[in-house]
Amino acid sequence: MDIHPTAVVEAGARLGADVRIGPYAVVEAGVTVGDGTEIGAHAVVSGRTAIGRGNRIFPFAALGGIPQDKKYAGEDSELVIGDGNTVREFVTINCGTEQDRNRTEVGDRNWIMAYVHIAHDCRVGSDTVFANGATLAGHVTVGDRAVLGGFTLVHQFCRVGTHAFSGMGAGLNRDLPPYFMAVGNPARLRGLNREGLRRAGLDAATLEALGSAYRWLVRGRPGRGRRELERAAAARPELARLRDFIDSSQRGVLHADAVED
Repeated sequence: MDIHPTAVVEAGARLGADVRIGPYAVVEAGVTVGDGTEIGAHAVVSGRTAIGRGNRIFPFAALGGIPQDKKYAGEDSELVIGDGNTVREFVTINCGTEQDRNRTEVGDRNWIMAYVHIAHDCRVGSDTVFANGATLAGHVTVGDRAVLGGFTLVHQFCRVGTHAFSGMGAGLNRDLPPYFMAVGNPARLRGLNREGLRRAGLDAATLEALGSAYRWLVRGRPGRGRRELERAAAARPELARLRDFIDSSQRGVLHADAVED
């Protein structure tokens, strides 16, 4: 391990092999840090926080702090972060609350840029991108490979589906379905996330099927689009995932003000 002499590592913190901790960083007693993780200068890791292997945590990040929730009464809660994440300067990620599962979760290989805030009880998948200043309120779920543009705001209890994309400054007050794009504040659907899906390796036939699903849902006659999606879902897992996401929505999904694809 390489721990700077000015860093504060409390007794009880558990550090893996090859951990590096920079000047004036603070690691509290309940923290676990996996092998090869780097914690930059002035970063603070507190509470019952478990950080996996090979993460890079940049200066002034604050991980594992108590929730910004007036209902929080000091109950035991945790933050769990996976492997290979990049957490840039001034990122804040809070622990959970007893109103949910007492846990905030972040998966693997996420790219979390400066000033991002991930609130209590959020669940973030893997391989996501959070551009500068993106903010999740409490109890938000973000699926794998989603991309949140700079200063995106996500309302409490909303969900962002896998491979979804939000534009800069988007305000999401409903669920953003998988594979779709949203822009504006309040956000509206704006077609398929084609570039992101191409980069993820989806073939042309799948892209066409998802594009058709988007058109069915936003401009089809009431009920018809849903029936078309149901038929197509039997043949393609991506469409089944889209159908299941929509069916399980508690807040409703975003609307579209133009048919684009």
